[in-house]
Amino acid sequence: MSARHFLSLMDFSPLELSGLIRRAIELKDLRQRGVLFEPLKSRVLGMIFEKASTRTRLSFEAGMIQLGGQAIFLSPRDTQLGRGEPIGDTAIVMSSMLDVVMIRTYAHSNLTEFAAHSSVPVINGLSDDLHPCQLLADMQTFEEARGSIKGKTVAWVGDGNNMCNTYLEAAVQFDFQLRIACPEGYEPKAEFLKAAGDRVRIVRDPKEAVAGAHLVSTDVWTSMGQEEESAKRLKLFAPYQVNRALLDAADPSVIFLHCLPAHRGEEISEDLLDDPRSLAWQQAENRLHAQKALMEVLVAPGCRPA
Repeated sequence: MSARHFLSLMDFSPLELSGLIRRAIELKDLRQRGVLFEPLKSRVLGMIFEKASTRTRLSFEAGMIQLGGQAIFLSPRDTQLGRGEPIGDTAIVMSSMLDVVMIRTYAHSNLTEFAAHSSVPVINGLSDDLHPCQLLADMQTFEEARGSIKGKTVAWVGDGNNMCNTYLEAAVQFDFQLRIACPEGYEPKAEFLKAAGDRVRIVRDPKEAVAGAHLVSTDVWTSMGQEEESAKRLKLFAPYQVNRALLDAADPSVIFLHCLPAHRGEEISEDLLDDPRSLAWQQAENRLHAQKALMEVLVAPGCRPA
């Protein structure tokens, strides 16, 4: 039987994604109650990082340990990938020794090529196109705070980057309306816009995007690999800062999310993470629980605590 991968939210059905969120909440409760649950005992996660990380490494490594397994961290300096070995060859060898592989990379094609040659599940820890694990945590956070996101309105303010692309997929899979406020020329990828259809609308005015929204989210204006564009982006995106006044235009029950790290004073005001409407810290912790649920279903499907 071929391995099942998680490279995109579209790799799971809406029903399966909802199940993952519910399972993440259950696993969070088990941890908070101190219940030992180790369905992945003796299993090994390999983690390949081409991009730097805090939350992704911590959540996957800690999550695998909490599930009873172990995790191995690999940077490009630690593998033959950094010396030109074909991705497919690396995938064949690594998957013969591991039970699951998480990759945080630049080109999304690196993930699809690795997965095509892997005999074990491959998880997208982030690519230039998508960040599906983050959206699992975002959807879990909304579910915990406000219940189902189905039929609600979400506003994305800022760059049409990999996070924005993934919110487009989430709009389809979780059935909500998405408004995107971004400067002209910084829209998300056309393929993701097309797939979202009438669930998405692009506007230029952040206030128009946020009006009546139940969830507002943003990300840094300059992503990894775009550092040379920083000065230009800071000037262009200045009108797209999310602050308390902008949130006041949203629905009274609005929550604010940010995948972190945040550049205070840039994409968000200095005080926004301290606003009671911000659940960014809860969102960050939920990376741990959502990814544990994901690894459980990919590596040990059907396993539940007694």
